[in-house]
Amino acid sequence: MTSALGLEPPRRLARAQGPDAAGWLAGLPALVGRLLDRWELTAERVAAPGGRSSMTVLVRRADGGPAALKLCAPAASAALEEAALRRWDGHGAVRVLRAAPEEGALLLERAHGETSLRALPDAKAMLEAVSAARRLWVEPGAGHPFPSVAERTGERVAVLRAGGPGEARALAEEALRLRAELLSGTGERFLLHGDFRQGAVLASDSERSPWLAVGPEPVVGERAYDLARLVADRLHDLVASPGAAAVTRRRVARLAESVDVDPERLRGWALFRAVTSALDDLAAGRREDGEMLLEFASWL
Repeated sequence: MTSALGLEPPRRLARAQGPDAAGWLAGLPALVGRLLDRWELTAERVAAPGGRSSMTVLVRRADGGPAALKLCAPAASAALEEAALRRWDGHGAVRVLRAAPEEGALLLERAHGETSLRALPDAKAMLEAVSAARRLWVEPGAGHPFPSVAERTGERVAVLRAGGPGEARALAEEALRLRAELLSGTGERFLLHGDFRQGAVLASDSERSPWLAVGPEPVVGERAYDLARLVADRLHDLVASPGAAAVTRRRVARLAESVDVDPERLRGWALFRAVTSALDDLAAGRREDGEMLLEFASWL
């Protein structure tokens, strides 16, 4: 039934997961079918182009209400995402309606996946993004399951020490130096989105807010870490703009001022995250994206 409805994994997801996840990808249509039956859902279509670590099926619940069924890849943590969304309880993010984290499945409040903050002019999008981020920065709660920024970034140390291609080595060394320096600084311990950017904030029909965050990779730490991905948003446009390096530095200063964080800490985390993302892109054969991120990091 699921194949007839066109619920196969989108190509973007299949390319990102690679041959090691062939079994999981092949089993997705059957998993969707089981969840549709168990949770009394009617499938509409697979959200496209979709992400690189999950597949989302737009569905209707038994009462006719819209929802989004998200199936997370084995390497992703549906349990952590569920915990973060339940902690926020709809405050700035979509709500969890049902969950089977052991199967990587989350039934979520549906937002408009085709309309993110990137649909707005950049200046307006940045204002809305900062407003959305502020709502998410809460205490993680006693006994929380979320990793710290130190733990999350520690997973990247080996990659940075390897250095990558010649042009990346100096930046990788700088990223390692900055990480050590930044981890010895602020004592902030907020629950962070972890992958916060304009594309992770979607239009919503909710009365709570016209914009809601999706797709967290939750982590506990300082706000500057969460803003770092936002500094590199709309990178293609940024690279093509006159005086891109100066524009980038002004963006750091404005974002830091808007939430009262140290601009040097924001600059450091922005460089760290750009370099690690660049090395991932280069390793995956996405050379253009990787080189663009390295150029961005050099401006910082």
